Amino acid sequence: MGTEERTPDRLRVAVAAPLSEDNRARILALEPRIDLVVDQALLPPMRWPADFAGDPAWHRTPEQQRVYEAALDSADALYGIPDVDPVALARTVRANPRLRWVHTMAAGGGSQVKAARLTAEELDRVLFTTSAGVHGGPLAEFAVFGVLGGAKGLPRLMRGQRDHEWGGRWTMGQVSEQTILLLGLGGIGRIVARKLDALGAKVIGTSRSGTGVEGVDEVVPLDRIVEVASTVDAVVNTLPGTSATEHLLDKRFFDALRPGATLVNVGRGSVVDEVALIEALDSGRVGFAALDVFETEPLPVDSPLWDHDHVLVSPHTAALSTAEDRLIAELFAANATRLLDGESLLNRVDTVEFY
Repeated sequence: MGTEERTPDRLRVAVAAPLSEDNRARILALEPRIDLVVDQALLPPMRWPADFAGDPAWHRTPEQQRVYEAALDSADALYGIPDVDPVALARTVRANPRLRWVHTMAAGGGSQVKAARLTAEELDRVLFTTSAGVHGGPLAEFAVFGVLGGAKGLPRLMRGQRDHEWGGRWTMGQVSEQTILLLGLGGIGRIVARKLDALGAKVIGTSRSGTGVEGVDEVVPLDRIVEVASTVDAVVNTLPGTSATEHLLDKRFFDALRPGATLVNVGRGSVVDEVALIEALDSGRVGFAALDVFETEPLPVDSPLWDHDHVLVSPHTAALSTAEDRLIAELFAANATRLLDGESLLNRVDTVEFY
C-alpha cells in the first residue's frame, strides 16, 4: 500500500471500491496529482459492472482488514464508501482526521451518508459527492420503455402471448398524444424530458425552483401534482429518496390519476407508497407500472408486485451499463482536479436532506 508523504499539491486517494487497472490509469492520466492507494487483493471481486459491493462470499482475513483500514485511515480522499457500509464509513471518518472528501459510487449516495449517522462537525469537515448523472442515459431509456409499455398495452400483449390467444385487434395508445408528469428535472429528468419530447409527448415537470428545461412544456411545484394528476397519461419518477419525497405518490395522488395511467419509477422506491400503488393497480387506476426501485430491496418474495399482471419488476438494474465504471472514474478525476484547484465539487451531497 505504501506510505507516501503528502504534499499540499497532491491528493492521496484510498481506493475503497473495486477499480480496474484501465480505470486506475484513466484517473491518473486525467489528474496526475493523485496518488492512488490500492491493493486489489483487499477488494472484493465484481460480479457485474458497477458491482461495488462485490461478491458477498468473499471476506478479508483479520490481517487484510487491518491493512485495508490502515490505507483508508491514511488518505485525503476515498474512492467509494468502504464495503458500501455506512458503519465502515463512520469508522473511517472518525479514525482519519485528515480525510477531506468521500466519493460515493451511487447516484443516491446521500442515503448512505445519512445512514452513517455522522455528527454535524464530521459532515462539515468531509465533503461527500455522488455519481449522479452517470446513470442518466440508461435510466432515461428505461423510463421511455416504461411509458411506451403502458401506451402500447404491454400487459395485455404479454397475457395474450402467454395464453396463445390471438383475440381481436385493438387500438394502442400513442405517446405523441399523451401528457406525461415527470417528477424531478435533475440530471436524469432532463434526459427523460428530451426523449419524451422527441416522441411528441407533452411533458409537465416538477421543480422546486420553478425553472423549466428543454422538452418540458409546463413546470409545477411538487405540492401541485395532485391537481394535475387527472390530466396525465403517465407518471415518471426520477426523484431521490428524502424526507420531503417519502410516499409523495400516495393514495390521494393515485385516486386523482386518470384511470389506466402508467407509472414508471427510476428514482427511489420510498417515493411510492406501495400499499397505495397495489390498490391503484387492482382498481385499474394505474394500468401499468414499470418499476426499477422498491421500498424494500431486494423486493420481498411475498410482495404482490411480483405476480401482478400489470407490473414489470426490474431488480434495480436499469442504471447499469458497460460504460458506468469508466464514467464514474472520469467524474472522480474531474472532481479531484476541482478539489486540488480549490473549486467547488460536482454532485455535492446536501447534508441536510441527504441527496
